[in-house]
Amino acid sequence: MDPSKKIAQIASQFLPDRAVVENALHNNKTVVSSTTASVLAIIAGYPLDSLKSRLQSSQVPISVPKLAATVFREEGLVGFYRGIWVPLFTISGVRAASFTIYTGTKEKLHEKGWFNDARLSHVAISGALGGITSGSLLTCGSTPFELVKVRRQLEYQIAAKKGIAIVKPPNTVQAVKEIVRNSGLVGLYNGFYLHFLRDTAGTALYFLEYDSMRYLLGRDTHGKQGPVPSWFPVHPTLIPFLCGSLAGVSSWALIYPLDVVKTKYQERALAGIPRRSATDTFLRMARGPDPSAPRPMLVGLARIYRGLGISALRSVMTHGALWTLFDWIGGFIDALPRHEGI
Repeated sequence: MDPSKKIAQIASQFLPDRAVVENALHNNKTVVSSTTASVLAIIAGYPLDSLKSRLQSSQVPISVPKLAATVFREEGLVGFYRGIWVPLFTISGVRAASFTIYTGTKEKLHEKGWFNDARLSHVAISGALGGITSGSLLTCGSTPFELVKVRRQLEYQIAAKKGIAIVKPPNTVQAVKEIVRNSGLVGLYNGFYLHFLRDTAGTALYFLEYDSMRYLLGRDTHGKQGPVPSWFPVHPTLIPFLCGSLAGVSSWALIYPLDVVKTKYQERALAGIPRRSATDTFLRMARGPDPSAPRPMLVGLARIYRGLGISALRSVMTHGALWTLFDWIGGFIDALPRHEGI
């Protein structure tokens, strides 16, 4: 027998039948689409996320190019991807679960006849309720991973606050062990309530805005893109990117102060510095540490929104790519044949 045919015959005994694979893709379309899209989006946007965390924790103003040059000089290219393995494997899973809960919530609402009409208010409310359900449920599982990500990204700043010099940065497993050793398992949930508020509010706004924009730009209630309105002359393939980018940037801008407070709160906890309440942290960042000589409000807001520009760029890249890939992969799966009786 021809060796190539022999190899193909042996492989066919172990590989699943194509029909089985195609049916499995149909049955798990949301999970497959969101996981694949999320992995690629995280890889593309992670360096910007790392710079964002460093800008938020910096005590002195610094430009993004200067910060990037400093990171590259002191830590090399790996510094931009420090801690990526945690979000790559966890955030991708969380995002897949988030999309599944979001779509499942909307389906349940529609099955009951709630917010089921083809009008903007119903589309917006069902999207927001899907986001609230998704964000609130997943915070319980995502908080430890978010904390470890912050720990890895801010290793050098945390070490400086402790008065020590890093010779060799700890890996992710060592970072987790250090947190547990210092604070116990509960230490992995430092800043939980801030994370809960950020993710619940942010996810609700995000899906509300995305669904509303897609509806206004021609998507029907079944999720299929229809004709694009004449007042917005753009190719239909660009709509997921535009809507995802705008939803990501605008929702992130609204909850950005909460994210800054969360990062500062977690940084102090990780460095072993006495904690401040979220309110106190916000006021000190907005008005300065000296109550008798508060800084001007505009200066305080500029301090709080430090890093928003790079966060906006990251949101445009990651959320635009996420929804574009999500729609493309979903469309590819929809085009595959379904096989009855398997």
